[in-house]
Amino acid sequence: MVRLSEATLPELPAAVAVPSYDRSQLTAGIVHFGVGGFHRAHQAMYVDRLLNAGGSTEWGICGVGVLEVDRRMKQALEEQDHLYTLVLKHPDGTLEPRVIGSIVDYLLVPDDPQAVVEKLADPGIRIVSLTITEGGYNFDQITREFDAGNPEVQADLEPGAAPRTVFGLVVAGLALRRERGIAPFTVMSCDNIPGNGELARKVFTAFARLRDPELADWIEASVHFPNSMVDRITPVTTDDDRALIAREWGIEDAWPVVAEPFEQWVLEDSFGLGRPAYETVGVQVVDDVEPYELMKLRLLNVGHQGLAYFGVLAGYTFAHEAARDPLFVGLLRRYWEREARLTLKPVPGVDLDAYTAELIERFGNEHVRDTLARLAAESSDRIPKWLVPVIAERVAAGGEVDASAAIVASWARYAEGVDESGNPITIVDRLADARHAAALAQSSDPLAFLRDETLFGTLANEPAFTEPYLRTLDVLHARGARAALAALVGEPAAS
Repeated sequence: MVRLSEATLPELPAAVAVPSYDRSQLTAGIVHFGVGGFHRAHQAMYVDRLLNAGGSTEWGICGVGVLEVDRRMKQALEEQDHLYTLVLKHPDGTLEPRVIGSIVDYLLVPDDPQAVVEKLADPGIRIVSLTITEGGYNFDQITREFDAGNPEVQADLEPGAAPRTVFGLVVAGLALRRERGIAPFTVMSCDNIPGNGELARKVFTAFARLRDPELADWIEASVHFPNSMVDRITPVTTDDDRALIAREWGIEDAWPVVAEPFEQWVLEDSFGLGRPAYETVGVQVVDDVEPYELMKLRLLNVGHQGLAYFGVLAGYTFAHEAARDPLFVGLLRRYWEREARLTLKPVPGVDLDAYTAELIERFGNEHVRDTLARLAAESSDRIPKWLVPVIAERVAAGGEVDASAAIVASWARYAEGVDESGNPITIVDRLADARHAAALAQSSDPLAFLRDETLFGTLANEPAFTEPYLRTLDVLHARGARAALAALVGEPAAS
């Protein structure tokens, strides 16, 4: 068994690709907030690919962990010289391992907030990228305005406070650069939010305006916030994954990453201090990200939500189990073809029939073993951003919303906290208590789950939506998930 480190790279088997570049020459040009599995399977992988192709060594990545729970990642990476193994799991069972070397450092905010601010002010840092989750942007789901009343935000605004939030840290870094006459870095959001770059501009500028209006004006005029769309199914790393890597290649890796082979990154070409040559390693660098972004969020991401709640209720554990069930495929196809696709703009170079057919194949990859529990997490940050806009557009156009309504109804039933066999469901959501209470209130008020206008706007007052919603919810309660799907797609409910 070989413990992964810079010194042991020559000892790894030939089947494991390793960095071909001299990592001692790497310097950080990117600071990344949110070094989780997705970042390491996606953006860090692209930078590693660029470095292997002879790209500039000034684009190494310095990771930043904002929370105390990020200490585990810091320790795991530091003990391995910031190396980790990425294993792609192909549908035919083929495994493709590679050691990624593009991360060069990792800072933890609870240890030293000022060290993070100084790193952000370093002239060598030209991009600050973000995968801080949909809920990390601290904005109202309906108005898209920054929540200035957040206690953590208020704490960061206290005179002399050491910044603790991503807003406080990034704005403090920009303020220091302005004070020192250093041009501002680009802020590159890589989260699954429509118009993620524009939203990042809004929330970071809003925080800055609360701190210093002149600084906010400078940020608004000087800082670039490119939009992006990112895609690669990346399940949570498990002990089974660690054991697989040890068994197959003799590598002891504290925190490897597994992912599907599919990858996509569509990125707006809007950078203030230059960028890596992303287009040379598979990134689609474009002028307008929105058509790709809406396609991905409304087809793939909502597709996952369609599998998640119904799947858990029906007794499935993994995404591939639901994705191979004709009833679930029927739900997805009806949603895609009759509802979601009608809200999309033309997507340059993409055949949507082929795209959705490929989604079924991707969801059905049994080797990825993506859990439905992961897909069902943080629904309050996902459904309002991904699905509610589809519903609103279709209702306004007088169109069908039956499949969309069924997905929301399945979330409402899931949030009751128990599946059809009486097993408890652990609800992972920042609004878990409120959503659970609203779901339980459905017994006396069938529309209780929809009455939070910060999540659903005025959908509770739209019969075109509430009628199919209540139909599905009634069947879910009376006969279960499979019967509800069968009623929707016109197929037998027997398993």
